[in-house]
Amino acid sequence: MTTLFDLPTPSLVLDRSRLERNCRRMAEKAARHGVDLRPHLKTAKCAEVARIATRGCFGGVTVSTLREAEYFVEHGFRDVTYAVGIAPNKFAGVAALQRRGAIVSILLDSVAMALEAARFADADGQTLRVFIEIDPGYHRAGIQPADPALLEIARALASSAKVELRGVLAHGGHSYAAKGIKAVRAAAEEERASLVHAAERLRAAGFACPVVSGGSTPGACLAEKFEGLTEIRPGNYTFFDVMQAGIGACLLDDIAVFVAASVIGHKPEFNRALIDAGALALSKDFGADDAMPGAGYGLICELESGARIEGVRVGNMSQEHGWLSMMDEHAAFPYERLPIGAMVRVLPGHSCLTAAAYDRYYVIDGGVEIVDEWERVNGW
Repeated sequence: MTTLFDLPTPSLVLDRSRLERNCRRMAEKAARHGVDLRPHLKTAKCAEVARIATRGCFGGVTVSTLREAEYFVEHGFRDVTYAVGIAPNKFAGVAALQRRGAIVSILLDSVAMALEAARFADADGQTLRVFIEIDPGYHRAGIQPADPALLEIARALASSAKVELRGVLAHGGHSYAAKGIKAVRAAAEEERASLVHAAERLRAAGFACPVVSGGSTPGACLAEKFEGLTEIRPGNYTFFDVMQAGIGACLLDDIAVFVAASVIGHKPEFNRALIDAGALALSKDFGADDAMPGAGYGLICELESGARIEGVRVGNMSQEHGWLSMMDEHAAFPYERLPIGAMVRVLPGHSCLTAAAYDRYYVIDGGVEIVDEWERVNGW
């Protein structure tokens, strides 16, 4: 029997029982509110996770790269939304997937790209399915719901009979910066209202808008209403992380992934220790510390039990070293619980970026035995 203690370090470990619980809860919430769940798989990038996340749902998925789209089509998923603004050099890849029987929807937010899409569709002869991206307050991409460009984009798409306007789509990423559950719910409501307003404008102008698609894990977990939306696209909820726990979207016990690492040194003169998981194994995303002050780049737990070693976090990193320190700098470091050679769990600050460092998950089912290995796809 292979166990956590036999793993090379650092390794990425996924607890299947927690994964299944997280996915079940989100599917049940979507069903209660009468919206489709189209999980965003940019976090997991894994067919086995996708099958669990779409269990009992309509089967559509969201991706963030064409390589992900190819991978999931190869593994039997046929309804794919590529939820990053399209570039002209990506049209051929979308068309190639559709020739294999997939339905791939793309995303754009300008008249210029709408005209490019129409030209490509006319030349290629295949139908391009297009979402117009709406900015719901995040200000990363998309247009404001009241922007006159919304109807101009729709008219540009309508210049080709080979373009199908699927509807409007937004990512309420500003929910990640919200402080407190009330603020997260306000961000989710801003996203919902923005999408509904944009959809109403399109329909009033005579354009079909069958899909109204919103999505962020904090919003999906904490929002109280979804009226006017037809689907939600959370992704991080499959795994969760310390950032989500700090936001209030989950508990630390809901986090389904961790990095197994080894203690490789003590620095008592600085009240800290070292592990063999640094920036390349954990990522340098510091968002968890904003959401849970003092969390640093991740929290430390015992390997076997998963029990939190209170106060210990990854406070700093270099490329291959994680620097363990105390959230309270005046507290004594617990060297007796973290001897050199001990293995620990690192709960990731941001699981999406942490998982991206690995090519596989070592799967457990609530215990220490490795019950499976699941490959994940990387690249663009």
